[in-house]
Amino acid sequence: MTRKKILGSHVKRLLSGVSDHGRRHLTEVETDLIQTGLLLEEAIEKLSFNFMAIHQTVEAEQATIQLLLDGGTATPEQRAQLEALQGQVGNYVNAAITSLQFQDMTSQLLDRTLKRVTGLREFLGTLGAHGAEMLPESDNEQIVELLGKVSMALAIQSLELRSVLRKAVSQQHLESGDIELF
Repeated sequence: MTRKKILGSHVKRLLSGVSDHGRRHLTEVETDLIQTGLLLEEAIEKLSFNFMAIHQTVEAEQATIQLLLDGGTATPEQRAQLEALQGQVGNYVNAAITSLQFQDMTSQLLDRTLKRVTGLREFLGTLGAHGAEMLPESDNEQIVELLGKVSMALAIQSLELRSVLRKAVSQQHLESGDIELF
């Protein structure tokens, strides 16, 4: 094989590797961001439902409350409904608080996304730093050697980044039970 073909082969392999590693990590970033959006959407929906339910529950008893405030006497049925009010509101408040558990999962997803973006920046920085070592007067053997170093450094960085990032994000489901995301 001629030196030109060897050099071309090394450049092609390096560029292909950079493209593959970058694409893989950006796909993971995209997946994490989509999952974060879905978690936020679910949590907001559940919070909205529970706060509206609290409002409706209290509003349904407003006439009885006003009657009592005005010095009137509640019927046994109205008393039972007022006594049940505390439990109903407590259930809705607990459900709303449970919906706030999404914060832990979204924090994990956002942290992982940030680490991935930082890793990509370092990955590209390594490529730039090694590229700066290449001088216009470098001969083919020096270029091939430098490309080999760059390829090895990038492969190691990519493996280190993958090993640092946890694959699963877990938390109590927004309603109950455990869930694990991808």
